[in-house]
Amino acid sequence: MQCLAWTLMSNHYHLLVRVGSDPLAKLMAPLLGSYASSYNRRHNRCGYVFQNRYKSILCDADNYLLELVRYIHLNPLRAGIVANLKSLDFYPWTGHAGLMGKKQQVWQSVNEVLVFFGDDPCKAREMYRNFVSDGIEFGGRRNLTGGGLIRSYGGWENLKQLRKEHTKCIGDERILGDSKFVKRALAQDELTVEKKEAYACAGWTLGKLVEKVCLYCNVREVQLYAKARSNNLSKAKSLICYWGVEELGISHRELSKRLSISQPAISLWVKKGRDFSSREGLVFAELSVKLLTY
Repeated sequence: MQCLAWTLMSNHYHLLVRVGSDPLAKLMAPLLGSYASSYNRRHNRCGYVFQNRYKSILCDADNYLLELVRYIHLNPLRAGIVANLKSLDFYPWTGHAGLMGKKQQVWQSVNEVLVFFGDDPCKAREMYRNFVSDGIEFGGRRNLTGGGLIRSYGGWENLKQLRKEHTKCIGDERILGDSKFVKRALAQDELTVEKKEAYACAGWTLGKLVEKVCLYCNVREVQLYAKARSNNLSKAKSLICYWGVEELGISHRELSKRLSISQPAISLWVKKGRDFSSREGLVFAELSVKLLTY
């Protein structure tokens, strides 16, 4: 994924990312797991670092991308952590310094944002900084916070006016965009939900997945909880985690409890399962009927 904007605050963070074919959950799990492990090592602690699951909002890039870049990067200034825009230019815990060329991060996609402000890097930075400066004067944007429908249409006043004009508005708390964008996003999400529901109707549960994969890999279920390692055991664990998360929509927490594996480790097993499936040409949609007959 590409990280277009970010800021690390005292008790939360903001990330603006552009994803590819992989879903966001698959990308965030190893990112947060790695950060939590690193944080715990540095501070000689153990346990969870993040209190709750992250909240995500799907955004219509055509209409909201630059607004979100500005909104995210102005967080430290609005919170009084830095005094002014000049201080923000050098502040290391936000992507603004990266866009200004003051603090480079190899994982931040700088050019993908600056290109909106021009082809010449120096002029683009100047135009971007002016854009951010204008945001200070405007104050916080109401349409980037609050409920999904209110957020997408710029506040209650705009929404009431549209309703007076009998304009049909489709909203969703998880989506930032107009009705057409929300409708397209929900339709795409529905296809994924339908697939998982179809597997559930066919009898696939976590228990059934564990049972059938163990038979398929020629291992006993009790071996899954042992520390001993073998190729077949590794194959079984990785396929259970990968197919459980990607095909059946099983949570990391549920897999963690069933397999006695830490939640951060589930992400690693999912990656192993994905790599193994790709290497061996295993497709769950094709194998699922065959597996049920084992």
